Amino acid sequence: MTAASKTLLGCAVLALVALAASAPAQHQGHEQHTTTPPSSSPTGGAPPGGASQGSGGSRKVTMEELHRSGGVPLGWKFTLPGGDPAKGRQVFVDLECYKCHAVHGENFPAAGGDAKNVGPELTGMGGQHPAEYFAESILTPNAVILEGPGYMGRDGKSIMPSYADSLSVTQLVDLVAFLKSLTAGVHHVHAAAPAEKTAGNYMVRLDYRSGGGHAGHEGHAGHGGAAAAPGHLMVFIADRATGEPVPYLPVSATVSAPGKPARRVTLAPMVGGQGFHYGVNVALPDGTHTITVTIGAVAIQTMASARGRFAKPVTVVFERGA
Repeated sequence: MTAASKTLLGCAVLALVALAASAPAQHQGHEQHTTTPPSSSPTGGAPPGGASQGSGGSRKVTMEELHRSGGVPLGWKFTLPGGDPAKGRQVFVDLECYKCHAVHGENFPAAGGDAKNVGPELTGMGGQHPAEYFAESILTPNAVILEGPGYMGRDGKSIMPSYADSLSVTQLVDLVAFLKSLTAGVHHVHAAAPAEKTAGNYMVRLDYRSGGGHAGHEGHAGHGGAAAAPGHLMVFIADRATGEPVPYLPVSATVSAPGKPARRVTLAPMVGGQGFHYGVNVALPDGTHTITVTIGAVAIQTMASARGRFAKPVTVVFERGA
């Protein structure tokens, strides 16, 4: 490759990173996020044909492969670099974010102002959203606006100002790292945060929306009496290489909890507010429990280019906290 070609390639990569950093995610106060699949693989597994794309890994591709797949590698997704939570906390203080956002357990001054101009509490928020979600809220708060007091002003725009011109890249990633560290205390969503794992040729994301009419609940409301209302268990299965949903798979889940008999349920393919997924209405036990997702071989004819990729059954185990 000539020196000129290398320069052009470097500029193209920088442009892609800049575009990805500004891609729409969610505002910090939103009740749920709907990105599918999430931007990183907690298991750290390497995608087919290359190393992990997350922090600490790299992936080799040819220019021809980039051109064939629309300018980025198959399955590529921008991931915000990791930062220093302690330094991010200082950025939070320097920007006086505590004036609008309360954080229980921190010795920040109490949030002031009236309810219409105070942003959402951040206690426990770190476990509810990906890093890129927080980054967008800081840089482009009007990308997604949640209607209601504390989020939207009379002009229809977010009451949160943009800090795009106030922060260096290092300060941004450190501030996001601090927000991601806020996992203890009261959560603003009445359900556990979605969990994702990579297994075989799949990226598998597990999400559960409790009964009782909470936002994002695709099932029916609870019945009367003391019995717990069934929620909606969702399993999102995507091709690990392309990120595309994989339909026509036999999917089941076994729910196990200490002192209780295991329960097996069959999930059906369906479309809801969060897109295509395999789902079932079921009440999960309170406290710590395990959900084992079993994915069978694909049930439709596959072309030669994909033959064998989805033929092997896969089992994924998710531990759910109290």
